[in-house]
Amino acid sequence: MQESIKKEVFSWIRTILFALIIAFLFRHFLFTPSIVHGESMSPTFHEDDKLIVSKISEIHRFDTIVFNAPDANEHYVKRVIGLPGDNVEMKDDVLYINGEPMEEPYLEVEGVGIPFEKMTGDFTLEELTGVPRVPKGTLFVLGDNRLNSKDSRYFGFITEESVLGEVKFRIYPFKEIGMP
Repeated sequence: MQESIKKEVFSWIRTILFALIIAFLFRHFLFTPSIVHGESMSPTFHEDDKLIVSKISEIHRFDTIVFNAPDANEHYVKRVIGLPGDNVEMKDDVLYINGEPMEEPYLEVEGVGIPFEKMTGDFTLEELTGVPRVPKGTLFVLGDNRLNSKDSRYFGFITEESVLGEVKFRIYPFKEIGMP
């Protein structure tokens, strides 16, 4: 009887250790949780939203990413606007990438807006950063809440190495659970 209890306990310990190792590997190499701080990504994300971030996704234009902030000891959630080699310009609330106007449907929210005020001030990359194109190994990011976002207009380009990953899933609040 004593031997069977030892086997059962050992079996449970082995199963729990295996589960912890798998969870560690997933978190360290594949996915990690993140929390939104602030309103810079509103209406897409809000304060205290809990997110799952893929560490293995290839980053594309308009992806929402989490990265190490270049100006603080925290993580920021922003949208990738400019990739290496891109020329980015904002004129009359229209985003131009390499001279082509881009639609930004993630900015459109019914009933939200300030009459007679632009959502995003006019700029060119050269005015903001001193260079006409996004340098190799860097990204240009903006928050969706353009009137209240500390982003590349403020701190410049972010390095690709600073990117933790792409936001893939919102797990909280429960009423908004799902793909962003």
